[in-house]
Amino acid sequence: MSRKISFSTQILNGIFKENPTFVLVIGLCPTLAVTTSAINGLGMGVATLLVLVSSNFFISIISKITPSQVRIPVYVIVISTIVTVIGMLMQAYLPTLYLALGIFVPLIVVNCIILARAEMFAARNGPIASLVDGLGIGLGFTIALTLLGSIREILGSGTWFNQPLFSSNYQGVLIMILPPGAFLTIGVLMAIIQKFTKKGGE
Repeated sequence: MSRKISFSTQILNGIFKENPTFVLVIGLCPTLAVTTSAINGLGMGVATLLVLVSSNFFISIISKITPSQVRIPVYVIVISTIVTVIGMLMQAYLPTLYLALGIFVPLIVVNCIILARAEMFAARNGPIASLVDGLGIGLGFTIALTLLGSIREILGSGTWFNQPLFSSNYQGVLIMILPPGAFLTIGVLMAIIQKFTKKGGE
């Protein structure tokens, strides 16, 4: 196991140094697909955060008794069970958001962020540290998706969390709510983050 770090440092690492979207550049399929609005980005981020926290915790507990030959299938079963439960809860209590996110809720199962943290961290660390790691990475992912969704919604629709920000004459920038707008927005944000990160390290 790697050297111990504080829980606050783990969380900050997940938000900044190991942000899955802007730094590690993984899990981009749902990131680009669902961030047409701030509420969609937040909803997908929180759902993924809950899966990360839960799967990291349970996988850490069972990792020592799981044969190495079948560890990946076992991890996938754990993750898919958690995703199914969260999907059912969303469908029951947040049906509009569930319909908006569509197929990307069940596809959390194959999100490479989830399995990567299970294999790289949860399988090698204790339950509490793994839970905190999931919380940090999940918060980083949620913040990234909410930021992307906010920018695209504000520029593309003139609203934020479905609340109008401009006059009724605002036409919006159509490209921002289309797939090219997702690539453009994430590219600009990654460039800005890289610029300030490099400056901070100098």
